[in-house]
Amino acid sequence: MYLILAEKKYELRKVQKGYTNRTLYINLSKNEITIKPVSDEMKEKFIGGKGFDLWLMWNSLSKDRIVKWNDPENEICISSGPLGGSIFYPGSGKSIITSISPLTGIIIDSNVGGYFGPYLKFSGFDALEIQGKAKNEVIIYIDGVRGIVQINKVDISERLSEFSHELTQQLTEKYAPDKNEKQRVSVVSSGLAAKSTNWGMLNFSWFVRARNWASFKQAGRGGIGTVFKDKNLKALICSSPKVTVNSNNCADLEAARELGKNYSQEIMKLDPKQNEMRRVGTGHLPEIMNVTDLLPTENFRFGMHKEISGKDIPYSHEIMRTIYSGREGGDGCWIGCTVSCSHYAEGHIVLTGPFKGKKVIVDGPEYETIAGCGSNWGIWDPKWVLETNFYCDTYGLDTISVGTGIAFVMECYEEGILNKEITGGLELNFGNPEAALELIHQMAKGEGFGVIVGQGIRKMKKIFAENYGADPQFLKDIGMEHKGLEFSEYMTKESLAQQGGYGLTNKGPQHDEAWLIFEDIIRNSIPSFEDKARALRWFPLWRTWFSLNGLCKLPWNDIQPESQADFPIKDPQTGELVRAKVPEHVEWYAKYFSAVSGRMSTPDDLIKMSERVYNFQRIFNIRLGQGLRAGDSNLPYRAMGPVLPLEYESREERYDTQLQKLGFDISDKDTEEKIKILRKHREEQYSKLQDAVYKERGWNQNGCPTIEKVKELGIDFDDVTKFIKPYQ
Repeated sequence: MYLILAEKKYELRKVQKGYTNRTLYINLSKNEITIKPVSDEMKEKFIGGKGFDLWLMWNSLSKDRIVKWNDPENEICISSGPLGGSIFYPGSGKSIITSISPLTGIIIDSNVGGYFGPYLKFSGFDALEIQGKAKNEVIIYIDGVRGIVQINKVDISERLSEFSHELTQQLTEKYAPDKNEKQRVSVVSSGLAAKSTNWGMLNFSWFVRARNWASFKQAGRGGIGTVFKDKNLKALICSSPKVTVNSNNCADLEAARELGKNYSQEIMKLDPKQNEMRRVGTGHLPEIMNVTDLLPTENFRFGMHKEISGKDIPYSHEIMRTIYSGREGGDGCWIGCTVSCSHYAEGHIVLTGPFKGKKVIVDGPEYETIAGCGSNWGIWDPKWVLETNFYCDTYGLDTISVGTGIAFVMECYEEGILNKEITGGLELNFGNPEAALELIHQMAKGEGFGVIVGQGIRKMKKIFAENYGADPQFLKDIGMEHKGLEFSEYMTKESLAQQGGYGLTNKGPQHDEAWLIFEDIIRNSIPSFEDKARALRWFPLWRTWFSLNGLCKLPWNDIQPESQADFPIKDPQTGELVRAKVPEHVEWYAKYFSAVSGRMSTPDDLIKMSERVYNFQRIFNIRLGQGLRAGDSNLPYRAMGPVLPLEYESREERYDTQLQKLGFDISDKDTEEKIKILRKHREEQYSKLQDAVYKERGWNQNGCPTIEKVKELGIDFDDVTKFIKPYQ
């Protein structure tokens, strides 16, 4: 039996129009459990999801000093949203988790599937807020069937696993109402490596009856799993009441269900003709990225396989079909989602580490893992991607940061900055998967060179310069981090808009704010600064809206309606992108929000909801000592253009043509001289883009929201405006 450190019983209530109208606060230092009311103003201005998380953190953290990630005062907040948990509307199983990141020192938010977010809501809470640090390892248990919340001290005699995939099965079994209802339990956990690195992530589980296994999705970005372990959390567990079509208690259930039915029918009809999300999910992307020279290869030096420019790479669509197990549409990360893009591979025989020789299930791999831990390491064998995927998941590591971080290490090794004496004997050159896996095992054990690597690229750059004599400017140029967060896996050298989509974000270079690379490079639909600036206002706001409501973005973007062909690329009068927005889907989401919440809304209303939260997060960053122009300006140059002659020469004809069109005489210039000319031009272009985007967003040229903008958005609270007044 567990030792119960604190327990609170609460009244079970029905959800009302998507809301429970209360949140759950837990302080691990004090063993305190409190239930807080949700006001109408909180719902009106912050909607749910990330908005609720930010508002709760804003009011709980000290405003008199900068709170650090490992202060007991730092919080982990989890929320779904008013639309989260529907079992008839595609992509309704998402939740958002926020904290202060050990990598960036500012708010990180991570979007995650799995059942925990919806189950939390149906158990009675719109958000979970965790503060403090436990003295000993604890489990938080939310029993939404009986109406009980507990903080339980972990009993070492239980012998709970340190490996997340095993721990998830143990706790699912233990907390299920009975052996036939394991699907009513969701577990949040991390693993060994989250203790000794800044790359810790969280696994959110759901039980799959067909294979008698609890799979998981990852809240990967920014080291939230590291914060989780720092708070001495072993796991969060939620046991939910049965979920029905009316669990959200919609204002107009009939209208909501009709919208969901139409959307699902469209997906079933069109997905097989488009991206096959139901069969290969994001595994369809590597070959597309390779063909278009946008697949990060060898630490973002190149955009494709050196020898294979077409679709026949080892991560092609057809090869990924053979790697994923199961059947089409058989493995969604939430009930009733017809996209069902969450695929898995079974039968992988582990090649290294503590599970060597065992046959395991691997949840994934997703595109980011394939690109980050495959092509970006110069590795083109899928079995090594599966190996890395498995160990990152069970050790609690973000595959994006691991992929980009180790790619940086590999280039430093090949450039002579690192050697075998420094790495403890590891030959960390591109194309060496065994050495990369050994680093990952070292991270889990908290020993060796892996501990240095796991601190993240920002800290590695400092260590490599101070201890190993590396040139700081070269490290800055090739170290693919911004604001402290490692880049997600898209080549941005040739896309100014995507450079802005990474550099002008609130949390760092993560594609979930603005993925504009195809519009900019392939379709060339946003050629001017004004075009790009408009896109870099609308798309981050639209994508933010999903994170306020508990929704996945893939149904909106990855299965496009037949009516899409009828829309112009741009509005001829305003210049706004039209087709890329998927207008019919945007309209459906406005109607769906209205049907669930009873709050009648148009597409413009949805954007205004997001604009309020987006600006609020920007101000939160300023409160934490960052969030102004200087922080947005510090992109590594490799994100903008070629650093080394081999990069320039791999696209020499393209770059030479660009320089000639700009009026530069390069007839007598060598490659190094041409790189300098191109660099000066591209850095100037990025600075001009910043000016245009700030103006479009209603920020001043310091990158700070103006007092007028804050008033317009209705968040001009005294404790908000005081943090931006010095920068007006």
